[in-house]
Amino acid sequence: MQRVKKIFSADLVKVSFLNAIATFIKMLTGLVSNKIVAGIGADAIALLGQLNNLSTILLGISTGGINAGVTKYTAEHSGSPEKYNKFIGTGFWITIVLSVITGLVLIIGANFFSHTILHSNEYQLVFYIFGFTIVLYALNMLLISIMNGFKEFKKYVIANITASIVGLIFAVVLATLYNTIGALIGFVTYQSVVFFITLALVHRAPWFKWRIFTHQFSKSAALKLGNYSLMALVSAIVMPAAQMIVRNYITNHTLPGDAGLQEAGYWEGVNKLSTMYLLVVTTSLSVYYLPRLTELKTDYDLRKEVFSVYKLVIPFLILASIIIFAGRYLLIELLFTPEFRPMDKFFLYQLPGDLFKMSGWVLGYIMIARSMTRTYVTMELVSSSAQVLFSILFINLFGSIGGSIGYACGHLLYLLIMIFIFRKMFFSSKNAVA
Repeated sequence: MQRVKKIFSADLVKVSFLNAIATFIKMLTGLVSNKIVAGIGADAIALLGQLNNLSTILLGISTGGINAGVTKYTAEHSGSPEKYNKFIGTGFWITIVLSVITGLVLIIGANFFSHTILHSNEYQLVFYIFGFTIVLYALNMLLISIMNGFKEFKKYVIANITASIVGLIFAVVLATLYNTIGALIGFVTYQSVVFFITLALVHRAPWFKWRIFTHQFSKSAALKLGNYSLMALVSAIVMPAAQMIVRNYITNHTLPGDAGLQEAGYWEGVNKLSTMYLLVVTTSLSVYYLPRLTELKTDYDLRKEVFSVYKLVIPFLILASIIIFAGRYLLIELLFTPEFRPMDKFFLYQLPGDLFKMSGWVLGYIMIARSMTRTYVTMELVSSSAQVLFSILFINLFGSIGGSIGYACGHLLYLLIMIFIFRKMFFSSKNAVA
């Protein structure tokens, strides 16, 4: 009974409800903006996927992966301004320095990024703009992590909802006016606008003082924040890089010319669909499951919790997969355009891959909760490398559909290794769940 009360505490219900609203709006705006870009063509979807992955990598680098640490230490010292000022100020200086360096790299290397990432020299302007705006992008993420630390859930959700709506507006207006390059520019600029909205939300908060951000850099605070960097940076860099490699391989090794880029667009389309419906699971895991794991001390309790989550997640994913597969032609028409009908061939392998992915993630969260940094980093590298290698193998054998086969095989391997790592927890008789 006490456990039930704890789970359904006021804070948890409040956070879950607000996050559900933000997630729904993010899904809705994402689907609408995706429909707009799909109207330009499959190649635009592929290029936007490339830019999305690159921005994830660069944002991770420009923030130093410290945002989770900022949230943690802000929450821990929320009653002591002297202490939380030290972490916020140090986080600010880390973010400024790294984001400025990242921005300069983007500006100087605009031609390289345009040619290498987007397969053409005509998109240099996108990277010039991104180079100038990434500082605001990174500062927005810092402010959001601070809000989260102070448990300003309403403002946190408003900021996320605003980001979704502004992103939709930028996508609709710029993609309609300027087609592919407009969609790409919209993607790299809208977060800079959101920064000013987030700033307006927090500037009257009791904790907000301009002098916080000029606080002297603290080496001790930086070292503590750095403990959270490695896992965050690996997550931000490794899997997006793997997706970029696979997308590039489909573009260059399936069909000649623009047809290869279109095939990559179909593959990216099914990935976007997966991302959207899996938001329901990933949001729930981050809001309830991860905090719950940090409270559990014994393998018995951990196993019991994992099984209870599997009892909810796996049936949901199986049902969702059946519905999506049965209605895939209708979904393609609704969320994309008739041009994307060749995308239907990817679903047969993508949907089992989603099931393997989420099943593995349920176990992967244990590594985060128990600070198993070395194991976590190793598994991220193994999973991403396996996905790339499997994808290249099957693309060579079966064409672009091999990207989805590789996705499924990579995540199945990850799941099997995770079961092996936690085999004692699963198969030890003393941990058996009654």
